[in-house]
Amino acid sequence: MANASTVYEANENDVSVYAASSQAKGHRWVMVGRSIDFYNDESFLLEGDKLVKIAKPTDATFAPHRHLATITLRSDWKIGDSTYKAGSLLVARLADYLAGKREFSVLFVPTATSSLAGHYFSRNHVLVNTMDNVKSRLVEWKEVNGSWSSRVVSLPQNGALSVGALYDSSLDSDPLGDEYIISYHDFLTPDSLMLGYAGSDERQVLKQLPKRFDATGMTVQQLFAKSKDGTSVPYFVVSPRGVKSDGTNPTLLYGYGGFEISMQPWYSGSWGSNWLAKGGVFVVANIRGGGEFGPTWHKSAIMDKKQNSYDDFAAVAEDLIARKISSPRHLGIMGGSNGGLLVGAVFVQRPELFNAVVCQVPLLDMKRYHTLLAGNSWMAEYGNPDIAAEWEVISRYSPYQNVKPGVKYPRVFFDTSTKDDRVHPAHARKMVARMQEQGHDVLYYENIEGGHGGAADNEQRAVWMGLEFAYLWMQLGNQ
Repeated sequence: MANASTVYEANENDVSVYAASSQAKGHRWVMVGRSIDFYNDESFLLEGDKLVKIAKPTDATFAPHRHLATITLRSDWKIGDSTYKAGSLLVARLADYLAGKREFSVLFVPTATSSLAGHYFSRNHVLVNTMDNVKSRLVEWKEVNGSWSSRVVSLPQNGALSVGALYDSSLDSDPLGDEYIISYHDFLTPDSLMLGYAGSDERQVLKQLPKRFDATGMTVQQLFAKSKDGTSVPYFVVSPRGVKSDGTNPTLLYGYGGFEISMQPWYSGSWGSNWLAKGGVFVVANIRGGGEFGPTWHKSAIMDKKQNSYDDFAAVAEDLIARKISSPRHLGIMGGSNGGLLVGAVFVQRPELFNAVVCQVPLLDMKRYHTLLAGNSWMAEYGNPDIAAEWEVISRYSPYQNVKPGVKYPRVFFDTSTKDDRVHPAHARKMVARMQEQGHDVLYYENIEGGHGGAADNEQRAVWMGLEFAYLWMQLGNQ
């Protein structure tokens, strides 16, 4: 390191600096760049000792691969008479793009219900992973004589899948060049690891996690709620055997709604055995702020629009009550980190809807969030509370500033970690102290280890989840 030379430096107030390289014969390159914030960056190719800036929108992602480059858009991009829609995936020839040509093939354009989840290269294909109404789809694209054609891969259609390419471009002949790894799971199906073959629907199951609970008779349905402004908000309902629409089902509503992170189906042995198998209903809300419907869905609930996330979440709760899946007496909510802010804001705004709140490693004091640990890097999501106009918006939903004495709130359970290096435990500590001062009944647990995940090992995780399940059954199930 003492003899190393500096290739590139980011600015002190940037979120990160990065580097990537390709060793493919005939297509070697080194790329460096800086993340200005969570959603904007600048990228450069290193040519000798010279940095050549890649011309692109700062919120677009540029990914070179051999003789090609893909560009993923977060905003509309107008070039000449053409406008490429936010959320689209474009592909171009790398040399032509760097020479200033803007000739693209469009591999994906979002619709009202579909969004891009990722893309991966095999030797001869581009594998495009998408979501349609929060359910995964996989499409293979192949270039032949300068033209691109697509094929939909036949896969299970009610869960979440991820793809990992096996192609090693540095090898002259890679025997796994057109094979790829598929991981699939849903709420009732354990994770399966499969080997897929580009150009074919053939796949081989390599490994599957064991079933951790008996899912016989359990059901999953996707429903839609109408938010305050008329937006249709999807959510999944996972129901145990023998569930009745009489409003008495202990029901836990989970959400996140931030940073373009999608809440797709997942398999959990803990939730299956400790909640579903004992008669609880589990609900996952796909509210704005997430990535379920692409960057537009995310941008509709950031900065001065953040309240949309909270209105969406409350609308799902109201819909569950209206359908008699649950009732305020038996309905609880849970969220962590940004999801902790979500449930914190919603229980303060709509306390009459719930009887339980699990607020995990939360942001709660939004006046000072940007001064604590990693908070400064999140201002592209929430705004800057030091700017009066932005604080005026933030102050309307910040839980710590809005909780009041004399209001009947559900008995909230806050849990956090002393060693959380992302969201400072001061958020939860201060909120509990203020609510106690105001005469509210609250519960609090702080694990001394575990970072932002709250637990450092399986034993601590078992204690953490055991406390949460005990609390939920006590509040929602009369146990």
